Amino acid sequence: MKPLLKTHALEIRTASATLVEPLSIELWPGEVLTIIGETGSGKSLFAQGVVGNLPPGLQAHGQIEFASGFSEEGRQRGRQALWGREIAVLPQEPWLSLDPTMRARQQVCETYQHVVVKGRQDALRLARRDMAQLGLEHAETKFPFQLSGGMAQRLAFAATHAGGAKVMIADEPTKGLDSARIGDVIGLLQAGIADGGALLIITHDIEVARRLGGNVMIMLKGKIIEAGSAEHVLNNPAHDYTRRLMAADPARWARSGKPKVNGEPVVQVRDLSVERGERLLFDGLSFDVRRGEIVGVTGPSGCGKSTLGDVILGLMAARKGTVNKLHSAPRVAFQKLYQDPVAAFPPTITLARNLHDVVRLHHLDGSRIDVLLKRLRLEPALLSRLPGNVSGGELQRFSLLRVLLLNPVFIFADEPSSRLDLITQQEMIELLVEAARENDTAVLLVSHDEALIDAVSDQRIRLGSTTTDTETGESAPSLLASPAAPIQV
Repeated sequence: MKPLLKTHALEIRTASATLVEPLSIELWPGEVLTIIGETGSGKSLFAQGVVGNLPPGLQAHGQIEFASGFSEEGRQRGRQALWGREIAVLPQEPWLSLDPTMRARQQVCETYQHVVVKGRQDALRLARRDMAQLGLEHAETKFPFQLSGGMAQRLAFAATHAGGAKVMIADEPTKGLDSARIGDVIGLLQAGIADGGALLIITHDIEVARRLGGNVMIMLKGKIIEAGSAEHVLNNPAHDYTRRLMAADPARWARSGKPKVNGEPVVQVRDLSVERGERLLFDGLSFDVRRGEIVGVTGPSGCGKSTLGDVILGLMAARKGTVNKLHSAPRVAFQKLYQDPVAAFPPTITLARNLHDVVRLHHLDGSRIDVLLKRLRLEPALLSRLPGNVSGGELQRFSLLRVLLLNPVFIFADEPSSRLDLITQQEMIELLVEAARENDTAVLLVSHDEALIDAVSDQRIRLGSTTTDTETGESAPSLLASPAAPIQV
């Protein structure tokens, strides 16, 4: 028996620098290898080097071998013939693997027809089965732009998994998903292993690594600093960085009470009902968001969390109800942090040009860019890159930087830390909350992470149940906020 995938001293380089130091791995049938690391550490670049789809200007050097006997130097790009058949890739951004002009069910059918070579009726049946397993049966005829980020992620997984490739490389396969859907995806990944496949997982989700088991590598600045079984590394970390990573789980955040927020309402929502297509998402929702207040929104994927923020910002209409916003604030003072930041940046303009255009258009203080770069731990050299040439986590932090430049009175933060490692997530959420407190900015914060919302919210809205009920009383004290008063919807 041979390993399904083997690399020997595979490194990722530019013309003048090494981004990922030489790394050798072996993936045997039934095995899982999870690479964990902070945003920008190089873990996704290593996976791209294995697949053969590195961004322009980067090269892979080293040896790559597959069980079929295919072998080549990493810097060559002959692996495309293996895509979907021997090696399947689920990219970090689901929009990069979905056809925006094709309906959801057809995207899964296409894999079964052209990769597995099934007849149309068999492909249709299998596609419907896969989508039902992932809770997407009601989305079969929708286009990708009509799906939530979590739903798009599940659709991309279904289309990728359908090919039956023995080696699956998944870059953050569970980001943006609620706990139930994470379990569904993990179940499908484990089924692939049981059938003799192998998994290379890139993630910052410690719990996913625990549940998948197998082996774990911890990467920091392009170098593996710790490796071993998932049980040993995650329960008995030896390196200081790994210990910091474990301690940065939101469930372990140190919490301190804050006085009740009494500022004037920036947003008032009354008896709001919203539907998408013919589906009612929520009904009879009422709440205020005050200056300096953090309102957390949780609920299963597709329940309307992102839609709620879009209705408040005027990006879509409600079925009934009212949204009143602070009249003295200009429209630009109401801002959104996108769940998928790649959709918020022009792809052909450098990040520096984008930020300076914002400064010039709105007559802002451009010197604040350097200050915010330091606070968000972003290297100034990244400014010269296009949005597609930085990691998803780095782009998310640039999205926050751009919003803070505009001195907002209200921020709708839609899963703003879903692409960040735990350490960077904690730093960014603390910065977001700190900015809200210091500048009296109201924040509507969406997250699937219940512990995170518990830690920072003054008020909680839970979407997804069939009734509306308001609870009073205290919840667990928060990291940077006063006790939350949950609103059940």
